[in-house]
Amino acid sequence: MLSATFVRNANTPGRYGDGRGGLGLGLLVRPALRGGVNKSWTQSVRIDGRPTSLGLGRYPVVTLAMARERALENARAIAQGRDPRRSGKAMPTFAEALETVIGIHAPNWKDRRGSERQWRTSLAAYALPRLGAKTVDAVTSADVMAVLLPIWSTKRVTAGRVRQRIGAVMKWAVAQGLRADNPAGDAISAALPRTAAVQRHQRALPHVEVSAALARVRDCDASPGIRLAFEFLVLTATRSGEVRNARWEEMDRDGAVWTIPAERMKNGREHRVPLSYRALEVLDEAGELPVVEGWVFPSPRGRAIPQKCLSELTRQLGIDAVPHGFRSSFRDWAAECTDAPREVCELALAHVSGDRVEAAYRRSDLFDRRRALMADWAAYVA
Repeated sequence: MLSATFVRNANTPGRYGDGRGGLGLGLLVRPALRGGVNKSWTQSVRIDGRPTSLGLGRYPVVTLAMARERALENARAIAQGRDPRRSGKAMPTFAEALETVIGIHAPNWKDRRGSERQWRTSLAAYALPRLGAKTVDAVTSADVMAVLLPIWSTKRVTAGRVRQRIGAVMKWAVAQGLRADNPAGDAISAALPRTAAVQRHQRALPHVEVSAALARVRDCDASPGIRLAFEFLVLTATRSGEVRNARWEEMDRDGAVWTIPAERMKNGREHRVPLSYRALEVLDEAGELPVVEGWVFPSPRGRAIPQKCLSELTRQLGIDAVPHGFRSSFRDWAAECTDAPREVCELALAHVSGDRVEAAYRRSDLFDRRRALMADWAAYVA
């Protein structure tokens, strides 16, 4: 059974139940975006035979005693055949529903903190000023149009994401029986301007300039973890997030293989990366850094390197490329300077074939051929 002292001092993320007779009440402790933890109350119940989680408010605004009282009220309503979510309770606002939806989806996001930050930032900038105080049943297609139209033609990608996130909140409201439709769905598709999306490629260096850029990075005064991470990214032609979050248990230095788990890959599939001689040297240098929670390339603060650090490094050094652009540099080099087959080059970038039949018949990841290709790339740039 929970106590007021335990609730006040609980700092380890998890869900803590109120014991037998607690009516499904639990304290949910989650990491906060800026350190520390957030605490909120949930109640696990069955409504119409379906397992349901009810939010009872945040601690310390809602105390343990208040949470128990609310849990008892809900249990009584269910016993009387009523749905406590609509038993005289106020209709949630869009802002309140957003918090619930983020709480539902956040545990399944690959980059939980980054994704949550993107949701909050985009909706705070564009949606909440118009929708935040409205109850979910009062949001109309006209409201959603008013949010999207000012950015639909100039910030098409952002507008699409804002629409999708508004839609997720509205779909939750539909599922809860709070409204009958999704005002961000098909109803507004025909009304939005059909502007052609402009494809923008990531800034990349010509492959002949990559070696000089790496030399500049090696000689700069950035922290060792950031310098080594940048070089490792170029040598392996992998994505920024894959390198920044690399862990020592993924590295097989004896076998010269880095195995990136499926949950950290964009395509959701485990990926084996052959490590060149220079890439292994980079790992040896990284191994001399203080070991912090298993990160291969720790930041100066002892955490995984933040998302913007590598991009900021190229900007500070005057390198006219973004980290992701070095994958393009590698691909151009492979096409222009080697006789490697297309499928070997694409697998080196962990690109999945769009042809389902081709993908089904290709069982090999062509690892040995990729090892030779990556060794040649390292010799070319290092």
